[in-house]
Amino acid sequence: MQIPFDNSYARLPERLFAPQTPTRVASPQLIRANPGLAAELGIDSTWLESAEGVSTWAGNLVPEGAQPIAQAYAGHQFANFVPQLGDGRAILLGEVIDTHGNRRDIQLKGAGRTAWSRGGDGRAAIGPVLREYIVSEAMHALGVPTTRALAAVTTGEEVQRESPLAGGVFTRVAASHIRVGTFQYFSAQEDTEALRALVDHALARHYPAANDPANPALALLTAVITAQCDLIIRWLPLGFIHGVMNTDNVAISGETIDYGPCAFMDGFHPQCVYSSIDRGARYAWGNQPSIAQWNLTRLAETLLPLIAEDRDDAIKLAEQALAIFPDRFQAGYLAAFRAKLGLTEANDSSKEFIKSTLEILAKNEVDFTLFFRHLTRVAAGEDAAEVVALFSAETDANAWLESWRAVASPDTELTKMQAANPILIPRNHRIEAAIQAGYRGDFVPFNRLVDALTLPFTADAQFSDLEQAPSSDERVTETFCGT
Repeated sequence: MQIPFDNSYARLPERLFAPQTPTRVASPQLIRANPGLAAELGIDSTWLESAEGVSTWAGNLVPEGAQPIAQAYAGHQFANFVPQLGDGRAILLGEVIDTHGNRRDIQLKGAGRTAWSRGGDGRAAIGPVLREYIVSEAMHALGVPTTRALAAVTTGEEVQRESPLAGGVFTRVAASHIRVGTFQYFSAQEDTEALRALVDHALARHYPAANDPANPALALLTAVITAQCDLIIRWLPLGFIHGVMNTDNVAISGETIDYGPCAFMDGFHPQCVYSSIDRGARYAWGNQPSIAQWNLTRLAETLLPLIAEDRDDAIKLAEQALAIFPDRFQAGYLAAFRAKLGLTEANDSSKEFIKSTLEILAKNEVDFTLFFRHLTRVAAGEDAAEVVALFSAETDANAWLESWRAVASPDTELTKMQAANPILIPRNHRIEAAIQAGYRGDFVPFNRLVDALTLPFTADAQFSDLEQAPSSDERVTETFCGT
């Protein structure tokens, strides 16, 4: 099998990365592969799951044309700047041009130590591998820009975390792995030449139509602001919480990247947090728009020397670009929730109704996904009993339904509601059950969950149990970073 590699990042100045051969593992076995994605990448689906393919996804075999590298980057982690991070357990095999003409990275996560492992083992346990596979593919099916899962394997080895755990390697596909932190790394070193090379590469790769020869850095900043704004607009109506929105986890491409302590909300609250490391709720559901703006401001700071020679002029231009975000976000956010609720009018009344709806959901700790799922069924003519049952106070439910019927247009907006309100999401307790079964060597729950989530807007009786909220003893209150 010849993977059609064309490795543009490896042709950039060498200080942007370090050549890095993956570390061999003892006995790799395939957990799951993604033949549909493989076909897009020009990879034969039969070879994908062959012994040679599995050896490739485990890091035991470096295919012809690959140029394995670990990428350099920095990052603000919970607002604290770390000038050197880099790929500590990830190795970029190379890039391919897919069948749509898009350049895609193929990266191994958990493939061994790199120049930036910082004392870590460079490995991954099976749990984070399964989590990222499930959530990234679910996000793709939900229509959210995201990295993708090509393959997951076991290694036949253990990794030491709080206790010994079975090891795995995850093969991730991304538009690129260039991050805000990539720019921060070279900005901290005052390496303008490397920044300029990154700007030119990122523009040509991700936003060629947006390039402005007169000011490429400002063009890139504006494009990334728009893409990140639109991404957050996609997250919030799904109840998605990234969990670790550090600048090294913000992709210049506008894709969701790094599914560590991420989660989809069960009971709604704007300050909902699952991440075990987010003790101050910095990255809570409702804080994600402001954090995105904060992260984008950090990107703008790195580009100031390229935007204009005079720093004051550069700051003024960067601020004008950053000012795009609030209005664009507000418009997109309200449009998304109007679709979820079956509202037609974009006015102050619908804005206020959306706000009051979220307040009453929070007050009653209503399951976010089930609420909109059952409301869509009410819009289709079914009884409202299931909506009422989600509320802790029946009077609140009935009062809200009365006000909704006065403002909604279910007859004309039903199709939009059905397209905006998924039936299935990767619920935290289902992911956890799949992970724990995986550690026992049972991947049936994992495969079933991945299969179910390929069509999240379609009702399927065989997966109806996966719609349900967790019982009190199933509830997951904390999610954990893969490292």
